[in-house]
Amino acid sequence: MLQANAIRKSYGKLEILKGVDFGVSKGEIVTILGASGAGKSTLLHIIGTLDRPDKGEVILNNVNVSKLSSKKLSLFRNRHIGFIFQFHHLLPEFTALENICIPAFIAKQGKKEAEGKARNLLEMLGLSHRAEHKPSELSGGEQQRVAIARALINDPSIILADEPSGNLDSENARGLHQLFLDLREQFSQTFVIVTHNEDLAELADRKVIMKDGQIIKEPSA
Repeated sequence: MLQANAIRKSYGKLEILKGVDFGVSKGEIVTILGASGAGKSTLLHIIGTLDRPDKGEVILNNVNVSKLSSKKLSLFRNRHIGFIFQFHHLLPEFTALENICIPAFIAKQGKKEAEGKARNLLEMLGLSHRAEHKPSELSGGEQQRVAIARALINDPSIILADEPSGNLDSENARGLHQLFLDLREQFSQTFVIVTHNEDLAELADRKVIMKDGQIIKEPSA
């Protein structure tokens, strides 16, 4: 469902990605590991259409996103890709429910439909009682689950996560890792996860190891 071909990316004279080929099948959980500076997050941002490659192409659901205009790319990203980041990026002035609804509103969903779906996601994630709380009133683990609900609200084809457990204690990190497995089982959700966490990497279907801007190994998990 996702194929990145011969991806190259430089910033100035610094070459970050050096011809990376990377693919993911529907319902697969793939983790990307490697030292800082290996190019993991840059690759994630490119396959997530947050950045464009200098060379190469990204194909998602048979759409060559590398050829879309900026406007069409934004619409495509909103409807097909969910994002989870280490620091959540929840808007502090909005409640958990409102934060979750934002991508649905961007996709022109009605308020009643979006809020109904957001409440269902909060219930599934064990956060029904926190719907009206703002991020400052939530624990780190709760904030991350709200961010996951936000990523799920538009039924994306794929979820991309950048160090999703990096800011969590070990107990919350284990709960988050199990949640990814549960979501895959329940919704056939597809995940690409950049992580330094070996426990999370071991739960994946496949581990991809990057070094110096290239994939050096794709062992089975």
